[in-house]
Amino acid sequence: MAITWTSDTTGADWLGATGAPWWQVVRFGPPVFEAYARLRYVPDPAFPGQREAEVDRPEDLPPDLQQARTALAVLSAFTSTPDDCWFAIWEGCSSSLELPPGLPLHALPHRSYGLLRGALNDLADWEETVRIQLDAPPAFVWPADRSWCFASDVDPHYAGVGASEAAVRALLAAPGLDAVRAEPSGHQPTYS
Repeated sequence: MAITWTSDTTGADWLGATGAPWWQVVRFGPPVFEAYARLRYVPDPAFPGQREAEVDRPEDLPPDLQQARTALAVLSAFTSTPDDCWFAIWEGCSSSLELPPGLPLHALPHRSYGLLRGALNDLADWEETVRIQLDAPPAFVWPADRSWCFASDVDPHYAGVGASEAAVRALLAAPGLDAVRAEPSGHQPTYS
């Protein structure tokens, strides 16, 4: 099953249904999970006021989308529905993004998303599906059984993951990923 656009926005209603602050939801998903982690695309700031452009990035640092794919491959073992997943792309992620005409968007405060459905393995074709060359992962990914939620907002240097304790431990231990535990309602490191 390829990832395809869907006009059914009801599958995303649970994202904002808890009344959590919008910024928390777009960075970590809904506050309904046992544990949370941050997948750091780049290391956290080393000092106050540091700009992201000043980060000493390892030369072998994979692109954000590749890191997201690796994390989602780990998470695929923690859902009963890896072949039925939801994907959201923020409508403002790129000026070259062309959403299908008339596609209803799912709205959260300050963000609106086009929704897609398909198998988690089909994320390999993400750029072809959304028809843009963009190193950005989907803004949200979650399986139909809602066993976890991957959230990658446009502003932070990380993706947030809400899941079971076992799934978060697996992310923390996964080779090639820089993941740390997180408290979604707490302060997160930010670049200036």
